[in-house]
Amino acid sequence: MSSSTVITNIATLVTNDPSLGDSSPLGLVRDAAVVIDGDRIVWTGASSKAPATDNRVDAGGRAVLPGFVDSHSHLVFAGDRTEEFNARMSGRGYTAGGIRTTVAATRAASDEELERTLTRYLAEALRQGTTTMETKSGYGLTVADEARALRLAAAHTDEVTYLGAHIVAPDLADDPAAYVALVTGEMLDACAPHARWIDVFCEQGAFDGDQARAILTAGRARGLHPRIHANQLSHGPGVQIAVELDAASADHCTHLTDADVDALAHSRTVATLLPGAEFSTRAEWPDARRLLDAGVTVALSTDCNPGSSFTSSVPFCIALAVRDMRMTPDEAVWSATAGGAAALRRTDVGRLTPGAYADLTLLDAPSHVHLAYRPGVPLVSGVWRRGVRVV
Repeated sequence: MSSSTVITNIATLVTNDPSLGDSSPLGLVRDAAVVIDGDRIVWTGASSKAPATDNRVDAGGRAVLPGFVDSHSHLVFAGDRTEEFNARMSGRGYTAGGIRTTVAATRAASDEELERTLTRYLAEALRQGTTTMETKSGYGLTVADEARALRLAAAHTDEVTYLGAHIVAPDLADDPAAYVALVTGEMLDACAPHARWIDVFCEQGAFDGDQARAILTAGRARGLHPRIHANQLSHGPGVQIAVELDAASADHCTHLTDADVDALAHSRTVATLLPGAEFSTRAEWPDARRLLDAGVTVALSTDCNPGSSFTSSVPFCIALAVRDMRMTPDEAVWSATAGGAAALRRTDVGRLTPGAYADLTLLDAPSHVHLAYRPGVPLVSGVWRRGVRVV
């Protein structure tokens, strides 16, 4: 039988439901309590009105918010790209293979090595408050290697994405049409049983608009829902394809036309912004303010990967978004919780409302604003996942 727990004496509770608290999108409740029964939230409200429960936890005047929902990561890989990063940050030229370097290392790794890396970074993210994490394949680029990446990922997270179309596999670099045929044929057949999503890197040097549309359409026919790497390095068709195909998210969204912003604003497609990538590559920052002011739903994610954003810290990305992408602290926290849930088409995570999973983060601070106010400080002092305290 499940037991109930009340967390009381919460200085600021972020529910992400305006009907439960103040009228802001965060639905803030001051001097609050939240009740967990089994793996679900069953009550939120004023601490003085909390019902009797089996167990009681005193938050000590700290803030509680939903566990972070990280909707974009690449955790099934081997090796690292330290030398590439060091050269880039030092202003030196570097001719290594980028993604291809990771592909070679990943192909050579054992299942045990890949699973050890995957679980290491999932645990690292959990300690920093991330209770839901999507992750992708994309560093195998053969039928067998993509399928094993997804099989390993699916054993540890519900949110698994087939990204056979990360780049054209080195083996078929001279015949991209043949690789697209593989991604939409034999590779898709092997990977679809292990994934919920299909993704493609729509960019110069990767896959053009027609190829991206064909890949996502093929995945959708096999029951995988589209998401897309769009408009990261240059203007391109990725955002428009995302909206056309009702993709759950268009990720990166750095180089946008007014038509792209308008299309996103009038669709269900979430713009997922990944500030760790801009930080780690010194690239142009996406203009979150432009998107938010247009009414676009925005998510924040880490893009954790060994090449361009080797961070698993959502709090760090929140601080970057506030400082360099013109988001308010409230907007950044919403985007890292409810926004991430929207990018995964989930309503049972990213909010602390009755019926949602009891995924909570306790901060050693009185307000969620401290995530941006005190950047780089390890403020997460407690994490509950599915009703169980894990940190």
